Amino acid sequence: MFFSICIVYGKNFCYIKNMTTILTDENFEKEVADSDKLVLVDFFATWCEPCTILAPILEKVAEDFKDKIILLKANLDDIPNTAGKFGVEKIPTVILFKLGKPISGFVGLASEQSIKEWLENTLKEQGIVSEKDISSTIERYDNYAKSNGFRLNPDEKTVERVVKGIFENQKKYGKKYCPCRRVSGDEAEDAKKICPCAFHKDEIEKDGHCFCNLFVK
Repeated sequence: MFFSICIVYGKNFCYIKNMTTILTDENFEKEVADSDKLVLVDFFATWCEPCTILAPILEKVAEDFKDKIILLKANLDDIPNTAGKFGVEKIPTVILFKLGKPISGFVGLASEQSIKEWLENTLKEQGIVSEKDISSTIERYDNYAKSNGFRLNPDEKTVERVVKGIFENQKKYGKKYCPCRRVSGDEAEDAKKICPCAFHKDEIEKDGHCFCNLFVK
């Protein structure tokens, strides 16, 4: 959750700075546990120089991952009980929460690249697909379609919905099965349903599209 403040320089210049919600012992559970996204909590203090350096890095990373996480800040002066509960002994401490439960974190300064890599790995471990994964998969299927004489469905929402279904199957079953076909548990039979499945070319030729509408003639 973000809000803005206006910092005035002179008479006519106003600099708008985005700020994140400040957590307290009173609002922590509501803000963190009730979020439908992962919550990245930055435990900091205003007198902490490493905290000051890390803050804009976290804001940049949070913007890049805004489809999956939100960034909230916790000033130790406002949240002593919660900080103690989660064992925050040094600052900056950054903890990633899922449904109010800590799932990963780090202490001290870290580079933008290392934080991104940590988040990407954690998201994969949690079975959460990033927009980067989705877009690269769509691009791969698009290239596949063109090389085989048909097209990716021009309806972007349909394509994204199908690809997300494929990733859901990968999360459940370990492989990218077509989301419109039942996974039976028979390994040999189910292998035919890995997208692009064994049936899609015949279906495109017959009906003008594959069964799940990912590919069209």
